[in-house]
Amino acid sequence: FSSFSRQMKMRSGEVLIDCLDSVEDTKGNNGDRGRLLVTNLRIIWHSLSLPRVNLSVGYNCIINITTRTANSKLRGQTEALYILTKCNNTRFEFIFTNVVPGSPRLFTSVIAVHRAYETSKMYRDLKLRSALIQNKQLRLLPQEQIYNKINGVWNLSSDQGNLGTFFITNVRIVWHANMNDSFNVSIPYLQIRSIKIRDSKFGLAMVIESSQQSGGYVLGFKIDPVEKLQEAVKEINSLHRVYSANPIFGVDYEMEEKPQPLEDLTVEQVQDDVEIESDEQTDAFVVSSTQEKNPLDQHDGEPVFSEELGLAIEKLKDGFTLQGLWEVIS
Repeated sequence: FSSFSRQMKMRSGEVLIDCLDSVEDTKGNNGDRGRLLVTNLRIIWHSLSLPRVNLSVGYNCIINITTRTANSKLRGQTEALYILTKCNNTRFEFIFTNVVPGSPRLFTSVIAVHRAYETSKMYRDLKLRSALIQNKQLRLLPQEQIYNKINGVWNLSSDQGNLGTFFITNVRIVWHANMNDSFNVSIPYLQIRSIKIRDSKFGLAMVIESSQQSGGYVLGFKIDPVEKLQEAVKEINSLHRVYSANPIFGVDYEMEEKPQPLEDLTVEQVQDDVEIESDEQTDAFVVSSTQEKNPLDQHDGEPVFSEELGLAIEKLKDGFTLQGLWEVIS
């Protein structure tokens, strides 16, 4: 809530998916028009009139998303997006209303991106005993590439140790037991706290510490000879640094109807191939009608004698003739 501007900026690997300019935070700021940003990691809302009034909701905190009727000051009784979240054992509810009538983008964007986040947790969460291996080969995730495969890696989680295989990719480290594929572990670089070589009762071993968020595991692996162990640690640390600079979170979603940029909507003005011909003749009816006098105005034009009519008439304007005026009447 009310985050600083630096906290509102997108981090490395965060991508803006959709932007809605007329969304109301119906529960917290009812009647205040704001902007809703949908990224691959969170929802950001801020007031258009007062940007420091804002909130950021991470998808990992969301428990449930539903649509129900809400009472909006800008729209009245209307369909709204209800988001139930949990953070530090405290529950929060957010209600967002799209001020633009008839637009379903608020519902489709948020619900679809959240679903994409939920179905891509293998990129971000440490997993034990998952369906990772098929026919002794790693089941790759989209955007995942295997950089190295190391045989003869001992997992030191038990007193005897378990012999298995290491897969090192651009997203994670995966180990599985050779005798039982279901005995495995997937460690995303996102959850790795440190990778070091330490002494153990089995000799020098690779020790991987995971983040507190993932459970704070300490995992030991032994690779012989020592030179091979050192090369593996060096490679994993290098890939970890590359990943940290540009993380792959796995939330792959694209809008079907993206708003076009202004450059694409701007078209060059084409000159019409039309030639305007000037007409020397003057429309007597138009001129006479536009120059019609006020009935209360008693100052008429100067009278002159017309030999054609034998009467005194008002002096004609330059370019007009009696014959032309008669043609207008007829």
